Amino acid sequence: MTLEATRDPARDVPRQLPVLDIAPLVHGRGDRDAVAAAIGGACREHGFFYVTGHGVDLALLDRLEQLSRQFFTLPSARKQAIRMERGGRAWRGYFAVGGELTSGRPDLKEGLYFGSELDEGNPRVQAGIPLHGRNLFPSEIPDLRGAVLDTMAALTQLGHAVMEGIALSLGLDARYFADRYTGDPTILFRIFNYPPPSAPAMAGDEPAWGVGEHTDYGLLTLLWQDTAGGLQVKSGARWIDAPPIPGTFVCNIGDMLDRMTGGLYLSTPHRVLNPAGHDRLSFPFFFDPAWDAEIRPIQAALPVRDNQRERWDQASVHAFRGTYGEYLLGKVAKVFPDLRQDVLP
Repeated sequence: MTLEATRDPARDVPRQLPVLDIAPLVHGRGDRDAVAAAIGGACREHGFFYVTGHGVDLALLDRLEQLSRQFFTLPSARKQAIRMERGGRAWRGYFAVGGELTSGRPDLKEGLYFGSELDEGNPRVQAGIPLHGRNLFPSEIPDLRGAVLDTMAALTQLGHAVMEGIALSLGLDARYFADRYTGDPTILFRIFNYPPPSAPAMAGDEPAWGVGEHTDYGLLTLLWQDTAGGLQVKSGARWIDAPPIPGTFVCNIGDMLDRMTGGLYLSTPHRVLNPAGHDRLSFPFFFDPAWDAEIRPIQAALPVRDNQRERWDQASVHAFRGTYGEYLLGKVAKVFPDLRQDVLP
């Protein structure tokens, strides 16, 4: 485990986030306590860290990237054949550039939404619960389905391993989160394509953000990014780059872990501005509490560190009471307001 402040010779960008080898968590061999301590330090200091030793097949990720690039080069009409409106309450499929909002402003990205693959016989699908159902895949790229489902399966295993490390970092049993929240996790996966801005922002103008400042909603995000760069993380009052490091995932914690730990592990704002003169691909995977899990503090008697005034949305995650599904629906309804009118109660 190392905290790197060296420069990446390929991009001449300073690395300021921890790079942690989590192989002991993944394989069950080695000093898990040392890894957990490093994760705890990263969560308290940054809310972000890179992981190596994750065990995910890099050939699978390369294949997914190639297939994704094929999809985004399709004509608009063929991409729109699997637009999110056709996914209905499952909230799956394609959205075009500007179709997703952050803080009410359109993002400069297009993407595909996926989740756990559930058929019509699933009780939650039959009950019409939003964000549950089948995924939509393009007929022109038949191999994309297998690559997406295999990637989600691999990252689900990785999510369990990292959450064991987070549990140990808090002095809890390794299975604390699995037994209470992630035995049946809410799994969401995105493939995002960020085109380069059509023109550079003028002095004093707001940049054309690929995605604006935000925090993630759940427990843990695992991000695979291409070589373009552009991810920025808020550290105190300044923004720092989280450049791509070959073979690593970027991990960050979300609002629900912030609430559970009473603000000890803060969910960290981040944003994306594509700096490249070409498209940028990223693959965020969200490993979150079960849909109907009631979110509670780990130690209710401890004082809460609430950073509501500093948060991007001026909202308190600690004021929330209810299930993760309720929290998630309240958030995604703001991201796609037009779709919300059609599919949410």
